[in-house]
Amino acid sequence: MSHALDLRLPSPLDELADERTGGVRVLLKRDDLIHPDFPGNKWRKLKYNLPAAGTVLTFGGAWSNHILATAAAGHHFGFGTVGVIRGEEHHPLNPVLARAAGFGMRLAYVDRTTYRSRAEPAFLGRLRDRFGDFHLIPEGGANAAALRGTAELVDEIESPFDVLACACGTGATLAGAATALAPGRRAVGFPVLRGGDYLTGEIRRLQREYGVPTANWSLEPDFHFGGFARRTPVLEGFVSDFHARHGVALDPVYEGKMMSGLLTLIGRGVFRPGTTVVALLA
Repeated sequence: MSHALDLRLPSPLDELADERTGGVRVLLKRDDLIHPDFPGNKWRKLKYNLPAAGTVLTFGGAWSNHILATAAAGHHFGFGTVGVIRGEEHHPLNPVLARAAGFGMRLAYVDRTTYRSRAEPAFLGRLRDRFGDFHLIPEGGANAAALRGTAELVDEIESPFDVLACACGTGATLAGAATALAPGRRAVGFPVLRGGDYLTGEIRRLQREYGVPTANWSLEPDFHFGGFARRTPVLEGFVSDFHARHGVALDPVYEGKMMSGLLTLIGRGVFRPGTTVVALLA
């Protein structure tokens, strides 16, 4: 479906010139530049999830980039979209939901208890009664089709490298990319939620569903800065300083945490001198 959009693929690969990297070479995989309506891994995860026609229904929070990207896909490719939003409706809509609605997405709100049952047949049946038949994409687009899309980013990296680093929300990007790594390479994920160790089971499940389980990845769960969407002065300072140094605006919810964690680990000597790390900005 990519022919209908002006997508910047392969996404650029830029070297990071920063004294904090020491003897480790860091390359930035700029998936954030693929398309303004599909930041980073959102396009890769949606690419093989989109139907030819009909309606897509998916789930997310009030600030979900996945919700916005799904709405944009419906707008660009001409199918209907429904976003089931965790929590109460608030007006005026925040910028994410306002833009999603502007793309034509119908928004439905459910309380947090009900939201936890989003995979149960009875709840999905009620949604079909309300909205008609739909193509279901899970929260964050995390399924085997998403792994097929995220695996493709690895083949775009033509420069030799040893480690791929990425932020982890659902774990789908790490799960998919790890399946495409050549022997001797590994992936490191930085969970953005508190208690991110739970993603170990999710990544294994996703890889099993995709049919390519691997053991070439690990998680660094200590760089969540308090939890999802939490912003501490230290994190805000890091993101601001990174922008001043490199002209790159890191998303503090995801990539700001990953880059802070990566540079911290480099400073601790976790990576041997001479190692090349590709950091995914999505």
